[in-house]
Amino acid sequence: MTDKDNIRQRVFGYIESKRDEIVRTLSELVRIPSVTGQEGEAQKYMSHLYSDLGLKVTSLAADYDKIHRHKAFVNSGFEFQERPNIIGVLPGEPSARSLLLNGHIDVVSPEPVAEWEFSPWGGKVVGNKLYGRGACDMKAGLMANYFALKSILGAGLKPEGTVTLQSVIEEEPLGGGGTLACLLEGYTADGMIIPEPNMKIIIAHPGVIFFKVKVAGRSAHAGMAHTGVNSIGKMNKVYDALVALDEKRARDNPYPLFEKQSGRSCHLNIGTYRAGDWISTVAGWAELECRLSYLPAENSDEVKHQVEQVVKKAADGDEWLSQYPPEIVWYERKAEAWKQNPEDPFVLAFKSAADSILKSDIAIAGATWGMDTRLAPYFNMPAISFGPNGGNVHGVNEYVDIDSVLDCTRVLAAFIMDWCGLKTV
Repeated sequence: MTDKDNIRQRVFGYIESKRDEIVRTLSELVRIPSVTGQEGEAQKYMSHLYSDLGLKVTSLAADYDKIHRHKAFVNSGFEFQERPNIIGVLPGEPSARSLLLNGHIDVVSPEPVAEWEFSPWGGKVVGNKLYGRGACDMKAGLMANYFALKSILGAGLKPEGTVTLQSVIEEEPLGGGGTLACLLEGYTADGMIIPEPNMKIIIAHPGVIFFKVKVAGRSAHAGMAHTGVNSIGKMNKVYDALVALDEKRARDNPYPLFEKQSGRSCHLNIGTYRAGDWISTVAGWAELECRLSYLPAENSDEVKHQVEQVVKKAADGDEWLSQYPPEIVWYERKAEAWKQNPEDPFVLAFKSAADSILKSDIAIAGATWGMDTRLAPYFNMPAISFGPNGGNVHGVNEYVDIDSVLDCTRVLAAFIMDWCGLKTV
């Protein structure tokens, strides 16, 4: 056994000895609700963890005047007060490679809560699963980051290069007050890892844009409904046209990296449908809200044009809609498509470590959702995502696989040592 193997086993032994502590700490964090916009209490918890590890801790509230001018900024609609980003830095030698381990503390709403088998804020452990909103996406990843570094220090070692931990806000709405704010303040490194769910090495995600379609009808009393024009029926024609476009785009745009992950390259999702406001009135208005993803090789303006054309075609085939065309509103919120060069030394080094630790050929894939990795190119950083496995992310009974949290922690610890180097304390 080589010295490198001996050191790894020493660190991995420490991780295994802390299994109960890892589970307990993750459970405690899950019990602190941190829906986007309400991350403050959970961030206090993360600040205490980073301080207890002896890191140089900074509580960074985003400065709107500074971040809103950046090309990648997205306005989440939330104020930044009482919602800081928590940054913990373990300084190292400037001559050694540095590493940024980032993760988001915010989670989506747990509704419908009544359908959960366990409380979404309970952090309950059943067998090898820990349940709760955010357990997998991505409080388990934050814990893997933290315990990976803690295990190295606990084994009497120290990374030679600087290691930075970040617990950030408002990733879920693609907001600019989290990771972007941290990077703009200079908290960057020679590479970034975000342990979002899934133990594949994620090197790409599609661009994401959002829009609304509004259709006008003609209101009338239900007793004279034949004199009105029901916007629901008119909007259904637009709905069908958008569904057809979604299917066509999926057929015409193969992208193996994304298909390896989800079985499909891109999606047009119709997320909300609202119409009318009184049961005895012919619906005089209808609205759809949609999320559309596009490939790294596509141009967002061209994709928008596709939507506009199919909606226009649907309207042209209807007498009412041709006179009163649907209105499309493109939201400011969006995420640019991102792709990391798979041959970058950072990616190759991480894959080598992961393959060795997990004794498997870890897949390199793409995700079909937006992540903060997309921000790395603006700061000349290579980036990947690699995190614990779980299930029901954003759904009822979300859970994380506890064994995979330990596996992820081992991989991250090994990579910290490989990438940043080591010195004995």
